[in-house]
Amino acid sequence: MNLLALDTSTEACSVALLYQGNIMALDEVCPQQHSKRVLPMIDRLLAESGLSLHALDGIVFGRGPGSFTGVRIGVSVTQGLAFGADLPVFGISTLAAMAQAAVRLYQASQIVAAIDARMAEVYLASYRCGTTGILQPLSSEQAIKPPQLAPIGLTGKVIAVGTGWQTYASELQRAQPAQIANDILYPSAQDMLSLALPAFTQGLFVAAEHAQPVYVRDDVSWKKLPGR
Repeated sequence: MNLLALDTSTEACSVALLYQGNIMALDEVCPQQHSKRVLPMIDRLLAESGLSLHALDGIVFGRGPGSFTGVRIGVSVTQGLAFGADLPVFGISTLAAMAQAAVRLYQASQIVAAIDARMAEVYLASYRCGTTGILQPLSSEQAIKPPQLAPIGLTGKVIAVGTGWQTYASELQRAQPAQIANDILYPSAQDMLSLALPAFTQGLFVAAEHAQPVYVRDDVSWKKLPGR
């Protein structure tokens, strides 16, 4: 199968392509430049692979949580590409993608992912990866002020990923002692591809009009593209 993945939910802009069983990826930290960078990055991967958009089997997108504007850009770009090429889509949690990166790079079995959500809050969730290699959530995604976070209660080795651990290390360490992975600050589209593969084989991809962001905060609404 051929799948494209993209994420613009944080300061990073990330695209990846699954082609002939291999993953090609581009990651750039480019705050407030996502709308300018994401399409050229996609074009570059498609050109390097020799694929056209119509040769894809689906598009994977980072559904959030993250920057409200960034999440909206990612969903809108996904919808535009998918409508044009009549492709199904699937959304992946940005927190889960960072946890999957810890599995890929550190063979982590317990992960707490936290994104700096501004306004003195983090987006946070915890995960476990068993011997099957399948990532499972241990908690729901939440937006919370770090000092208000209750003890998470994981024992043994825990890997911490995301910008939230850079900004609020001491507060988060009080809730869950963990080894901070300083090289996993943002979600990467290549890890979204890994998480989306089971969903594709299970027929869980949906029509582009059903692509939905997840903001976690309750006071944010989403409007679909005009006419969709």
